[in-house]
Amino acid sequence: AGAYNGLQLVDYLSGLPKVAKPGTVFNYNTGETNLAGELLRSAIGNNASEYLEHKIWRPFGMEHDAYWWLSSEGGVETGGCCLNATLRDYARIGIFTLRDGVLSDGSRVLPEGWMTESLTPMSGFGRPGYEGYGYLWWLFDQGAYSARGIFQQWIFMDPEKELVIATHNNALHAVEDEDHQHTQAVIMAIRDAL
Repeated sequence: AGAYNGLQLVDYLSGLPKVAKPGTVFNYNTGETNLAGELLRSAIGNNASEYLEHKIWRPFGMEHDAYWWLSSEGGVETGGCCLNATLRDYARIGIFTLRDGVLSDGSRVLPEGWMTESLTPMSGFGRPGYEGYGYLWWLFDQGAYSARGIFQQWIFMDPEKELVIATHNNALHAVEDEDHQHTQAVIMAIRDAL
């Protein structure tokens, strides 16, 4: 379901057998992040690209246009993937999160406390899970967190050090491999040097 969107995705996911009770087992998969995109579009009654552009992209002062991969020509954005932006604008996304979703003019885009809640491990809220994952964020020690793309694109944030590191990458494999290990090692070395 990694490339499905819209009703095709919802129909596909709703037909799968349940593996475990919701909230009891951590299993990251792009199909479910695509479903989060479907839920967003349903909640806002709009496409995600325009919403991002008007709520964050332009108000936060991103330097360039971004492009979001569509499921098909005239289709919808792929919720769990493929927002193409410049490296500097990816870093600005990280700065936006470090500022708790507040724009330069003081306007709040994200509800107060949402970033803190989104960085709470999925094993929180009185249920088991995985300590290294929040609401679509990969979590690290000392409050650091990251957004990561399938081929090791990263936006790494460390609030304590006021650090944002953005990387483009095109690893050979989609899953954790030597490229992942090298990228993470470089990021952690930079973090530790500060």
